[in-house]
Amino acid sequence: MNVQQTTVNALRVLSIEGIEKANSGHPGLPLGSAPIAYALFQNHMTFNPRNPKFDNRDRFILSAGHGSMLNYATLHLYGYAVSKEDLMNFRQFGSKTAGHPEYGLTPGIETTTGPLGQGIANAVGMAIAENYLRAKFNKEGFPIVDHYTYALAGDGCMQEGIENEAASLAGTLKLGKLIVFYDDNDITIEGNTDIAFREDVGKRHEALGWQVINVKDINDLNAINKAVKKAKACTDKPSLIICKSLIGYGSPLVGNPHCHGAPLGAENVQKTKEMLGYNYPPFEVPEEVKKHTAKAIRKGKRAEKAWKEMFKAYEVAYPELAKEYKSWMANEKPDLINNEDLWKFEKKDATRNTSFTVLNKLADLVPNLIGGSADLAPSNKSNMKNRGDFLPDDKTGSNMHFGIREHAMAAITNGMCVHGGLTTYCSTFFVFSDYMKNAIRLSALMGLPVTYVLTHDSIGVGEDGPTHQPVEHLVGLRSIPNIKVYRPADGKETTAAWISALTGKEPTLLVLTRQNLPQYENSGVEALKGGYILADSEKATPDVLLIASGSEVELCMEAKKVLAEQGVDARVVSMPCIEVFNKQPKKYREAVIPSKVRARVCVEAATPYSWHQFAGLDGEIIAMNTFGESAPAELLFKHFGFTVENVVEKALKVVKK
Repeated sequence: MNVQQTTVNALRVLSIEGIEKANSGHPGLPLGSAPIAYALFQNHMTFNPRNPKFDNRDRFILSAGHGSMLNYATLHLYGYAVSKEDLMNFRQFGSKTAGHPEYGLTPGIETTTGPLGQGIANAVGMAIAENYLRAKFNKEGFPIVDHYTYALAGDGCMQEGIENEAASLAGTLKLGKLIVFYDDNDITIEGNTDIAFREDVGKRHEALGWQVINVKDINDLNAINKAVKKAKACTDKPSLIICKSLIGYGSPLVGNPHCHGAPLGAENVQKTKEMLGYNYPPFEVPEEVKKHTAKAIRKGKRAEKAWKEMFKAYEVAYPELAKEYKSWMANEKPDLINNEDLWKFEKKDATRNTSFTVLNKLADLVPNLIGGSADLAPSNKSNMKNRGDFLPDDKTGSNMHFGIREHAMAAITNGMCVHGGLTTYCSTFFVFSDYMKNAIRLSALMGLPVTYVLTHDSIGVGEDGPTHQPVEHLVGLRSIPNIKVYRPADGKETTAAWISALTGKEPTLLVLTRQNLPQYENSGVEALKGGYILADSEKATPDVLLIASGSEVELCMEAKKVLAEQGVDARVVSMPCIEVFNKQPKKYREAVIPSKVRARVCVEAATPYSWHQFAGLDGEIIAMNTFGESAPAELLFKHFGFTVENVVEKALKVVKK
């Protein structure tokens, strides 16, 4: 057996041994797809395990994230900080080697995968980022940005709608440096794919604008290497390399769906090693394999050294561009809080419009800002006026056109962000965040500072009716850990939301109105604390607290005036971001919402579940407990009780308790 085959088998055996020790995992894909991982890392990819974040590295994404043990075994063999002990601790508490690949946990993992199809969409985003940065910074003789994005997917990924959405956009944009491997083994958990999936994946991708290359036998390393070379030679189309494989190759369960998601068993692991001719103790790698993979490691180190030398010359030839490149890659931002121009608003306006104003001011201040909408930019107000469009034959523009592909849009934006060098956002109607939920959740899990601009935020959508009126979405998204949901009440709060988004380390959702709202004298930078006193009481201790977000703050401000005429002293608390407010020191939170004031009214045109924590035992909540209706917004707000009169009535009720 030659060293190439021994190395492939080392990947297979390390994978199944880790799964067996954990008594949990998915051995089928690693056994079948190991030749792909080997061919890429040994012969084609540019990487340096000593610096996993080397700017110009090729990216590898395991979209079929359940096969994570193959990813970890590959990283181990190719010199990353994934030790033998890490492989032995697969799926254990506190281990680097989690059940599915997790960004930020394991060196060499480029993005978190597991929900099928997400990885391919992330890869499309990374390829977009590479294209954009290349168009911005490369000069003749200085290919500063010049790398490939590889992804490995399975039958499950190909069945997900997000894969088709992302692949469609990739083909449209002619992303020639995107190469996706399809491990075509015709097996999913329930059995053979023909019970639910009989399409010609290759022809579909050809129709979507991809180059399709077929490898008849995944174990033919020469065929894989030729396929990669052919993919690289095609510069105006992404490439799909379809590799026919056998799930569980080399094991007694070959071709059997039972080896998809369960350990082989100790006896079958031993039989697999015998069938593969791999006779080494558990988790041991022969010296010949270590020497072989070391060649690829040394090649990667030389590649980074050469790149650094080129960049030094680039700094001499193009000092301003080099400085800008380093600033982009370091995610540097100017002082936004003290920029007075960002905080200037005068006329009554919808927060989607004030967001547009802020966005276009930010476009001049944050040059690496890039984003777009799911075909709704005129309604979302999400386009940057003087930044051009990112198009198939012109990759210099900053305005993305994602098309009507909300799920893929969010996952692609994650990929653009995690690539590095870009400040990213995407946009749609708030109600369609349902389509994006899984990708938003992964933004939060990875800690990616993606900004989601979500407009038409409530029953204020009006005549479009309940299908377009989000009522449960705020509480659903607020329930995600490590996320910020901003629902601003005016222009200055919108500015605060954007600043929080661009300077934070987690995803931020900007939930914005279509209807016009007033501008408040006392709003502004305090909104960065999530909640603050917008209009205080005359007394040291107010009679009642009126707490709201977004458009309902106006109701509370007007109700305060009416209550004053009736001798009731109210404090209005604007709560644009509950998550940020709850992270403030207890002393601050107590100063804004004193625990001794039990008379409280919370108002939000959404389901009430976010507000029980603030209403307390004696408070009232004015909220939505049903879906909306189709009618003009003014009638709907009145019909559902979002009126000054109702706020006053509820305030008087709680004051008298």
